[in-house]
Amino acid sequence: MSTSYEAAGVDIAAGERAVELMKARVAKARRPEVVDDASGFAGLFDASALLRYRRPLLATSTDGVGTKVDLARRLGIYDTVGHDLVGMVIDDLAVCGAEPLFMTDYVACGKVVPERIADIVGGIADGCAIAGCALVGGETAEHPGLLEPDEFDIAGAGTGVVEADALLGPERVQAGDVVLGMASSGIHSNGYSLVRHILATTGLTLESQPQELARTLGEELLTPTRIYAQDCLALTRMGGVRAFAHITGGGLAANLARSLPTRVDAVLRRSSWTAPPVFDVLRGHGDVLQAEMDKTFNLGVGMAAIVAPDHADAALRLLADRGVPAWVLGETVEGNGTATLDG
Repeated sequence: MSTSYEAAGVDIAAGERAVELMKARVAKARRPEVVDDASGFAGLFDASALLRYRRPLLATSTDGVGTKVDLARRLGIYDTVGHDLVGMVIDDLAVCGAEPLFMTDYVACGKVVPERIADIVGGIADGCAIAGCALVGGETAEHPGLLEPDEFDIAGAGTGVVEADALLGPERVQAGDVVLGMASSGIHSNGYSLVRHILATTGLTLESQPQELARTLGEELLTPTRIYAQDCLALTRMGGVRAFAHITGGGLAANLARSLPTRVDAVLRRSSWTAPPVFDVLRGHGDVLQAEMDKTFNLGVGMAAIVAPDHADAALRLLADRGVPAWVLGETVEGNGTATLDG
Protein backbone atom coordinates (compact mmCIF):
# COMPACT_ATOMS: atom_id res chain seq x y z
CA MET A 1 0.00 0.00 0.00
CA SER A 2 1.40 3.40 -0.95
CA THR A 3 1.51 6.33 1.44
CA SER A 4 1.82 10.08 1.00
CA TYR A 5 3.03 13.31 2.57
CA GLU A 6 -0.59 14.21 3.29
CA ALA A 7 -1.11 10.89 5.06
CA ALA A 8 1.87 11.84 7.25
CA GLY A 9 0.07 15.03 8.24
CA VAL A 10 1.46 17.65 5.84
CA ASP A 11 -1.06 19.39 3.58
CA ILE A 12 0.81 21.21 0.79
CA ALA A 13 -2.40 22.53 -0.74
CA ALA A 14 -3.39 24.14 2.56
CA GLY A 15 -0.02 25.89 2.69
CA GLU A 16 -0.52 27.23 -0.82
CA ARG A 17 -3.99 28.43 0.11
CA ALA A 18 -2.56 30.27 3.14
CA VAL A 19 -0.07 32.07 0.88
CA GLU A 20 -2.87 33.22 -1.39
CA LEU A 21 -4.92 34.49 1.53
CA MET A 22 -2.08 36.55 3.02
CA LYS A 23 -0.81 38.13 -0.23
CA ALA A 24 -2.87 41.31 -0.09
CA ARG A 25 -1.82 42.17 3.46
CA VAL A 26 1.83 41.30 2.91
CA ALA A 27 1.89 43.58 -0.13
CA LYS A 28 1.27 46.54 2.21
CA ALA A 29 4.50 45.81 4.11
CA ARG A 30 6.82 46.98 1.38
CA ARG A 31 9.57 49.52 0.78
CA PRO A 32 10.74 50.87 -2.59
CA GLU A 33 14.05 49.03 -2.19
CA VAL A 34 12.37 45.61 -2.31
CA VAL A 35 13.11 43.67 -5.50
CA ASP A 36 10.75 40.89 -6.50
CA ASP A 37 12.18 37.38 -6.75
CA ALA A 38 9.99 35.41 -9.11
CA SER A 39 11.05 32.09 -7.56
CA GLY A 40 10.01 33.13 -4.08
CA PHE A 41 13.00 31.35 -2.51
CA ALA A 42 14.62 34.55 -1.23
CA GLY A 43 13.72 38.08 -0.32
CA LEU A 44 15.68 40.70 -2.24
CA PHE A 45 16.55 44.23 -1.07
CA ASP A 46 18.41 46.76 -3.21
CA ALA A 47 21.53 47.51 -1.16
CA SER A 48 22.41 50.50 -3.35
CA ALA A 49 20.09 52.37 -0.99
CA LEU A 50 22.93 52.22 1.52
CA LEU A 51 25.18 54.33 -0.72
CA ARG A 52 23.76 57.44 0.90
CA TYR A 53 25.53 56.42 4.11
CA ARG A 54 29.18 57.28 4.71
CA ARG A 55 29.80 54.18 6.85
CA PRO A 56 26.62 52.11 7.15
CA LEU A 57 26.39 49.60 9.97
CA LEU A 58 23.87 46.80 9.51
CA ALA A 59 21.95 45.91 12.65
CA THR A 60 20.10 42.63 13.08
CA SER A 61 17.78 41.15 15.66
CA THR A 62 15.76 37.98 16.10
CA ASP A 63 13.03 37.11 18.59
CA GLY A 64 9.66 35.51 19.17
CA VAL A 65 6.67 36.32 21.36
CA GLY A 66 7.03 33.45 23.82
CA THR A 67 4.05 31.80 25.45
CA LYS A 68 1.70 34.62 24.52
CA VAL A 69 0.92 32.45 21.49
CA ASP A 70 -0.79 29.98 23.84
CA LEU A 71 -3.31 32.62 24.91
CA ALA A 72 -3.94 33.52 21.27
CA ARG A 73 -4.59 29.84 20.54
CA ARG A 74 -6.96 29.47 23.49
CA LEU A 75 -8.92 32.57 22.50
CA GLY A 76 -8.86 31.83 18.78
CA ILE A 77 -7.48 35.30 18.01
CA TYR A 78 -4.50 35.16 15.66
CA ASP A 79 -4.04 38.59 14.08
CA THR A 80 -2.36 40.32 17.04
CA VAL A 81 0.62 38.09 17.90
CA GLY A 82 2.21 38.85 14.51
CA HIS A 83 2.05 42.54 15.42
CA ASP A 84 3.75 41.60 18.71
CA LEU A 85 6.52 39.85 16.82
CA VAL A 86 7.40 43.01 14.90
CA GLY A 87 7.53 45.01 18.12
CA MET A 88 9.88 42.53 19.74
CA VAL A 89 12.24 42.32 16.77
CA ILE A 90 12.23 45.76 15.19
CA ASP A 91 12.21 47.81 18.39
CA ASP A 92 15.44 46.08 19.41
CA LEU A 93 16.98 47.58 16.27
CA ALA A 94 15.65 51.01 17.22
CA VAL A 95 17.71 50.98 20.42
CA CYS A 96 20.96 51.57 18.52
CA GLY A 97 19.34 54.19 16.30
CA ALA A 98 18.94 51.90 13.29
CA GLU A 99 16.34 52.47 10.60
CA PRO A 100 14.48 49.17 10.05
CA LEU A 101 14.82 47.89 6.49
CA PHE A 102 13.28 44.44 6.26
CA MET A 103 12.07 41.44 8.21
CA THR A 104 11.44 37.74 7.66
CA ASP A 105 9.17 35.45 9.67
CA TYR A 106 8.87 31.78 10.58
CA VAL A 107 5.63 30.07 11.62
CA ALA A 108 5.65 26.48 12.90
CA CYS A 109 2.33 24.74 13.43
CA GLY A 110 0.84 21.30 13.98
CA LYS A 111 -1.60 21.74 11.10
CA VAL A 112 -1.83 24.45 8.46
CA VAL A 113 -5.23 26.10 8.68
CA PRO A 114 -5.01 28.67 5.86
CA GLU A 115 -7.16 31.33 7.51
CA ARG A 116 -5.22 31.08 10.78
CA ILE A 117 -1.84 31.33 9.07
CA ALA A 118 -3.05 34.24 6.97
CA ASP A 119 -4.17 36.07 10.14
CA ILE A 120 -0.81 35.48 11.84
CA VAL A 121 1.27 36.62 8.88
CA GLY A 122 -1.17 39.42 8.12
CA GLY A 123 -0.56 40.72 11.63
CA ILE A 124 3.18 40.63 10.99
CA ALA A 125 2.67 42.59 7.78
CA ASP A 126 0.53 45.18 9.57
CA GLY A 127 3.24 45.58 12.19
CA CYS A 128 5.92 45.98 9.54
CA ALA A 129 3.89 48.75 7.90
CA ILE A 130 3.77 50.60 11.24
CA ALA A 131 7.51 50.06 11.79
CA GLY A 132 8.35 51.25 8.26
CA CYS A 133 10.09 48.05 7.21
CA ALA A 134 9.39 45.52 4.49
CA LEU A 135 8.29 41.94 5.05
CA VAL A 136 10.44 40.32 2.38
CA GLY A 137 9.82 36.65 3.05
CA GLY A 138 9.01 33.92 5.47
CA GLU A 139 8.32 30.25 6.03
CA THR A 140 5.36 28.25 7.28
CA ALA A 141 6.30 24.79 8.53
CA GLU A 142 3.82 22.04 9.36
CA HIS A 143 5.05 19.75 12.16
CA PRO A 144 2.51 16.94 12.63
CA GLY A 145 3.35 14.72 15.56
CA LEU A 146 5.54 17.36 17.17
CA LEU A 147 2.83 19.98 17.64
CA GLU A 148 -0.86 19.42 18.21
CA PRO A 149 -3.07 20.52 15.29
CA ASP A 150 -4.02 23.81 16.98
CA GLU A 151 -0.53 24.61 18.35
CA PHE A 152 1.85 27.05 16.71
CA ASP A 153 4.87 29.22 17.39
CA ILE A 154 6.33 32.23 15.58
CA ALA A 155 9.73 33.86 15.27
CA GLY A 156 11.24 36.56 13.12
CA ALA A 157 14.46 38.33 12.20
CA GLY A 158 14.95 41.94 11.18
CA THR A 159 17.70 44.02 9.61
CA GLY A 160 18.28 47.74 9.90
CA VAL A 161 21.00 50.28 9.16
CA VAL A 162 22.60 53.11 11.10
CA GLU A 163 25.37 55.56 10.28
CA ALA A 164 28.46 54.55 12.28
CA ASP A 165 28.95 57.96 13.84
CA ALA A 166 25.25 58.14 14.75
CA LEU A 167 25.26 54.84 16.65
CA LEU A 168 23.46 55.25 19.97
CA GLY A 169 24.50 53.50 23.14
CA PRO A 170 26.02 53.67 26.62
CA GLU A 171 29.17 55.52 25.56
CA ARG A 172 27.04 58.62 24.81
CA VAL A 173 25.31 58.73 28.21
CA GLN A 174 26.44 61.31 30.76
CA ALA A 175 25.55 62.10 34.35
CA GLY A 176 22.80 64.73 34.35
CA ASP A 177 20.90 63.33 31.37
CA VAL A 178 17.14 62.92 31.52
CA VAL A 179 15.41 59.52 31.29
CA LEU A 180 12.07 59.60 29.48
CA GLY A 181 9.52 56.81 29.72
CA MET A 182 7.26 55.89 26.81
CA ALA A 183 4.03 54.17 27.76
CA SER A 184 3.49 50.55 26.86
CA SER A 185 0.17 49.38 25.47
CA GLY A 186 0.03 46.77 28.22
CA ILE A 187 2.06 43.68 29.01
CA HIS A 188 3.51 43.51 25.49
CA SER A 189 5.16 40.09 25.01
CA ASN A 190 7.10 39.28 28.17
CA GLY A 191 6.09 37.57 31.40
CA TYR A 192 3.40 35.34 29.95
CA SER A 193 4.71 32.20 31.63
CA LEU A 194 3.98 33.92 34.95
CA VAL A 195 0.62 35.10 33.58
CA ARG A 196 -0.29 31.55 32.60
CA HIS A 197 0.81 30.27 36.01
CA ILE A 198 -1.49 32.80 37.70
CA LEU A 199 -4.36 31.71 35.44
CA ALA A 200 -3.69 28.06 36.28
CA THR A 201 -3.48 28.54 40.06
CA THR A 202 -6.11 31.19 40.83
CA GLY A 203 -9.74 31.87 40.03
CA LEU A 204 -8.83 34.15 37.14
CA THR A 205 -9.73 33.01 33.64
CA LEU A 206 -9.36 34.57 30.23
CA GLU A 207 -13.10 35.29 30.36
CA SER A 208 -12.87 37.05 33.75
CA GLN A 209 -13.53 40.78 33.87
CA PRO A 210 -12.07 42.13 37.12
CA GLN A 211 -13.53 45.45 38.22
CA GLU A 212 -10.23 47.18 37.43
CA LEU A 213 -10.58 46.36 33.73
CA ALA A 214 -12.99 47.66 31.11
CA ARG A 215 -12.87 44.41 29.13
CA THR A 216 -12.14 40.74 29.70
CA LEU A 217 -8.73 39.69 30.96
CA GLY A 218 -8.14 37.72 27.76
CA GLU A 219 -8.74 40.79 25.60
CA GLU A 220 -6.42 42.82 27.83
CA LEU A 221 -3.66 40.21 27.68
CA LEU A 222 -3.78 40.05 23.88
CA THR A 223 -3.39 43.82 23.44
CA PRO A 224 -0.74 44.18 20.70
CA THR A 225 2.71 45.43 21.59
CA ARG A 226 3.25 49.13 20.90
CA ILE A 227 5.80 49.55 18.07
CA TYR A 228 8.16 52.47 18.74
CA ALA A 229 10.60 52.25 15.81
CA GLN A 230 9.42 55.32 13.90
CA ASP A 231 8.98 57.32 17.10
CA CYS A 232 12.55 56.54 18.10
CA LEU A 233 13.81 57.53 14.65
CA ALA A 234 11.93 60.82 14.91
CA LEU A 235 13.63 61.50 18.24
CA THR A 236 17.09 60.74 16.86
CA ARG A 237 16.50 63.06 13.92
CA MET A 238 15.58 65.80 16.40
CA GLY A 239 18.93 65.37 18.15
CA GLY A 240 20.01 65.07 21.76
CA VAL A 241 19.27 61.36 22.17
CA ARG A 242 22.01 59.45 23.96
CA ALA A 243 20.51 55.96 24.14
CA PHE A 244 17.30 53.95 24.18
CA ALA A 245 16.29 50.90 26.19
CA HIS A 246 13.63 48.46 24.97
CA ILE A 247 11.85 47.25 28.12
CA THR A 248 11.36 43.54 27.57
CA GLY A 249 12.27 40.45 29.63
CA GLY A 250 13.97 41.44 32.87
CA GLY A 251 11.94 44.56 33.49
CA LEU A 252 12.62 48.27 33.51
CA ALA A 253 15.73 48.59 35.67
CA ALA A 254 17.61 45.65 34.18
CA ASN A 255 16.99 46.69 30.58
CA LEU A 256 17.82 50.33 31.20
CA ALA A 257 21.09 49.32 32.87
CA ARG A 258 22.17 47.74 29.56
CA SER A 259 22.21 51.25 28.06
CA LEU A 260 24.35 52.80 30.81
CA PRO A 261 28.14 53.14 30.93
CA THR A 262 29.90 51.79 34.02
CA ARG A 263 30.40 55.33 35.38
CA VAL A 264 26.72 56.37 35.35
CA ASP A 265 23.60 55.25 37.23
CA ALA A 266 19.94 55.92 36.44
CA VAL A 267 17.57 56.88 39.25
CA LEU A 268 13.95 56.26 38.26
CA ARG A 269 10.93 57.59 40.13
CA ARG A 270 8.13 55.09 40.55
CA SER A 271 5.81 57.99 41.41
CA SER A 272 6.23 59.46 37.91
CA TRP A 273 3.70 57.12 36.33
CA THR A 274 0.83 54.79 37.12
CA ALA A 275 1.07 51.24 35.83
CA PRO A 276 -1.93 50.02 33.78
CA PRO A 277 -4.50 48.22 35.96
CA VAL A 278 -3.82 44.80 34.43
CA PHE A 279 -0.56 44.67 36.39
CA ASP A 280 -2.42 45.26 39.67
CA VAL A 281 -4.86 42.51 38.73
CA LEU A 282 -2.06 40.02 38.18
CA ARG A 283 -0.11 41.08 41.25
CA GLY A 284 -3.12 40.94 43.54
CA HIS A 285 -4.68 37.70 42.34
CA GLY A 286 -1.33 35.97 41.98
CA ASP A 287 0.09 37.26 45.27
CA VAL A 288 3.21 38.39 43.38
CA LEU A 289 5.81 40.41 45.27
CA GLN A 290 6.58 43.86 43.84
CA ALA A 291 10.21 42.86 43.31
CA GLU A 292 9.04 39.96 41.16
CA MET A 293 6.73 42.24 39.18
CA ASP A 294 9.62 44.64 38.63
CA LYS A 295 11.89 42.02 37.10
CA THR A 296 9.20 40.26 35.04
CA PHE A 297 7.00 42.94 33.46
CA ASN A 298 7.41 46.35 31.82
CA LEU A 299 4.86 47.80 34.29
CA GLY A 300 3.66 50.29 31.70
CA VAL A 301 7.01 51.48 30.32
CA GLY A 302 7.69 49.94 26.91
CA MET A 303 10.66 52.04 25.82
CA ALA A 304 12.95 54.48 27.60
CA ALA A 305 15.03 57.25 26.06
CA ILE A 306 18.05 58.90 27.66
CA VAL A 307 18.34 62.43 26.31
CA ALA A 308 20.43 65.51 26.91
CA PRO A 309 18.73 67.76 29.50
CA ASP A 310 18.28 70.65 27.07
CA HIS A 311 16.39 68.37 24.64
CA ALA A 312 13.97 66.75 27.10
CA ASP A 313 11.06 69.19 26.68
CA ALA A 314 11.26 69.07 22.88
CA ALA A 315 11.40 65.28 22.98
CA LEU A 316 8.27 65.11 25.10
CA ARG A 317 6.45 67.49 22.73
CA LEU A 318 7.48 65.43 19.72
CA LEU A 319 6.26 62.19 21.30
CA ALA A 320 2.98 63.84 22.30
CA ASP A 321 2.49 65.02 18.72
CA ARG A 322 3.05 61.42 17.58
CA GLY A 323 0.46 60.08 20.03
CA VAL A 324 2.96 58.40 22.35
CA PRO A 325 2.32 59.10 26.06
CA ALA A 326 5.69 59.99 27.60
CA TRP A 327 7.03 61.62 30.75
CA VAL A 328 10.22 62.30 32.73
CA LEU A 329 10.96 58.96 34.35
CA GLY A 330 14.18 59.91 36.11
CA GLU A 331 17.71 61.10 35.57
CA THR A 332 21.26 59.86 35.40
CA VAL A 333 23.88 60.45 38.08
CA GLU A 334 27.47 59.43 38.64
CA GLY A 335 27.65 55.79 39.62
CA ASN A 336 28.61 52.32 38.47
CA GLY A 337 26.18 51.38 35.70
CA THR A 338 23.04 50.43 37.59
CA ALA A 339 19.41 51.55 37.34
CA THR A 340 17.18 51.69 40.39
CA LEU A 341 13.49 52.37 41.01
CA ASP A 342 12.88 54.43 44.12
CA GLY A 343 9.93 53.77 46.39
